[in-house]
Amino acid sequence: MSAVYYEGKGSFSVGACRVEAPALGEVRLDVAYCGVCGTDLHIAHGAMDARVASPQVIGHEMSGTVAEVGDGVEGFAVGDAVVVRPLDSRGETPADRGFSHISRNLKFLGIDAPGALQASWTVPAFTLHALPEGVDLRLGALAEPLAVACHDVRRGQVGPGQTAVVIGGGPIGLLIALVARARGASILVVEPNAGRRALAEEFGFAVLDPAADDVAGTIAAETADAGADVVFEVSCSADGILAATKHAAVRGRVVVVAIFPEPKPVALFDLFWKELDVVGARVYEPEDFDAAIALIASGSLDLERLVTAVEPLERVPELFDELRGGRQAMKILVDCRA
Repeated sequence: MSAVYYEGKGSFSVGACRVEAPALGEVRLDVAYCGVCGTDLHIAHGAMDARVASPQVIGHEMSGTVAEVGDGVEGFAVGDAVVVRPLDSRGETPADRGFSHISRNLKFLGIDAPGALQASWTVPAFTLHALPEGVDLRLGALAEPLAVACHDVRRGQVGPGQTAVVIGGGPIGLLIALVARARGASILVVEPNAGRRALAEEFGFAVLDPAADDVAGTIAAETADAGADVVFEVSCSADGILAATKHAAVRGRVVVVAIFPEPKPVALFDLFWKELDVVGARVYEPEDFDAAIALIASGSLDLERLVTAVEPLERVPELFDELRGGRQAMKILVDCRA
C-alpha cells in the first residue's frame, strides 16, 4: 500500500503507507478516493509550511470503507462505506461557545494531522459519516466540498423564490450555486474564466463575465431593480468583495466564503445604507455533511460533471507540478486503492 508524503517546500514523494491499527475510539479506513482542493494546492506552493509538518500525508476530501474498528466504537462495521468530516475539535474550550467546528484549538485532518492521500487512514470514529448503500464512492469523495457549500447556503439563509448571486464559479462557487438552486433560489454566477463559465452553463446557470457583461444591469433586470437577496463572495478578489455589497438588496445578505489572507477594501457605506447582513462561513457542521450526503444519494445535482479526471496515487507529485504549472481542472480525484 502506498501514500503520498509532503516533504516541505512544495515537494512530494510517494512511499509506503504506514498502516496504523485503530486505538480506542478509532477506525482504520481503506481509502478509495481523495479529491484535490485549493488548500492542497496552497500546501503544494509551500504557503502552509508553518502549519503542515513534514513528512506528512495531506488530503481531506475522501471516501472509503471501514477496514478495522477499534474498541469503544459503535455504529460502524467492517465494510461500511463512509466519508470523513476532517475536524478534530477535542481541544475545544468554553470560550468557543459551543461552536466546535471553528474552535480555536481545532485540528484539521490533512493539514494539522495526517490526511487521506494514502491507501490506509486511521481516524477518530466521531469524524465518520456513513454513505447510503449504492452511493458511488467517486461521488462520495465530493461530500466534503459539498458540505462546505451546504454550510455556506445555510449561513446565507437561502430559500425558495430568492435570488442568489455567486461571485466566483470555481468548485466551491459552483457547488454553492447547485445547493442554492436545490433550495429553490434563482442563481446568477459571475466568473471571469471561460472554461468555468462554460461548465456553469452546462449546469443550466445564467453566467456573467465581469469583464464583458453588465453584471449590475443584469441583476437589476432579474430582480425588478431590487438586487440580490444573498450574494456569495467566493472569488477572493478585491473586486469581488466590493461587488458583493453593491449587488445585494436592501437588508440583503453577503456571505464571505473565500479566505482573504490580507485585508481588502469593503464598501461600508453599502452596509449602512442598505442595512446589509455580512456573515462569514467557515468549513461545516455535522448537519451540513448529512445534507451533502443526502444530495449525493438523491442524484439530483449531476455531480459527475464536476469530476475533471481521476488520477492514480503514484502520480500525485507530478499532478501537483501540473496544477502549479497552470493545468485547468474543476475537481481531480485521486484513486488511492492501487
